[in-house]
Amino acid sequence: MSKGDLVLRVRDVHKSYRRRPVLRGASLELHAGTLTGIVGENGSGKSTLLRILANELAQDSGTVECLAKVGYCPQNSVLHGALTVDQHLRYFQVAYGLDDLGRASQLLELLHFAPYRQARLGTLSGGTRQKLNLTLALMHDPGVLLLDEPYQGFDWETYLRFWDLAAALRDRGRSVLVVSHLAYDTKRLDAVYQLEGGMLKQAARAEAHAGGV
Repeated sequence: MSKGDLVLRVRDVHKSYRRRPVLRGASLELHAGTLTGIVGENGSGKSTLLRILANELAQDSGTVECLAKVGYCPQNSVLHGALTVDQHLRYFQVAYGLDDLGRASQLLELLHFAPYRQARLGTLSGGTRQKLNLTLALMHDPGVLLLDEPYQGFDWETYLRFWDLAAALRDRGRSVLVVSHLAYDTKRLDAVYQLEGGMLKQAARAEAHAGGV
């Protein structure tokens, strides 16, 4: 993919839970080499939308077309407290069909997480576990990265390292989508969308501060 190429197209997506509409025609396009944010109130449907984009949940109607490999970092992680960091990495290495853990090791170093490779997840803090969650989503070098509240529990230094990583991915031609109910750093994003009333509306980044990122 070259910078600017379309990598994900969402058209008129609807989703309801027990007849309660959550998404009412959400549409979105993501392009290679961009850093995009979606903001909205808790319960507005952000996580539902991301699960649909990650092919983890089926929409009721509408279309999702993805033209690149996807990495997904959910808000509720798939980590197991009894397993070590290294065991998680090797499990996902097999799942992704990777020859080695070179990319994962680079990410662990970048996030200052490498010393914890033999630690069991149950002994680590929420923010430290989130570093692994992010690494697992990135270790196969996806073209589209879907992040649901990715910096939850991070300390300030790790928070800044996250944004440096996101910018580096964008510069490498990746498309990064960050979903959050708080948006303090909209100036770091190329585009911001507000999810309200089940629909996405592109907002000026200054306006997004009022709703939060």
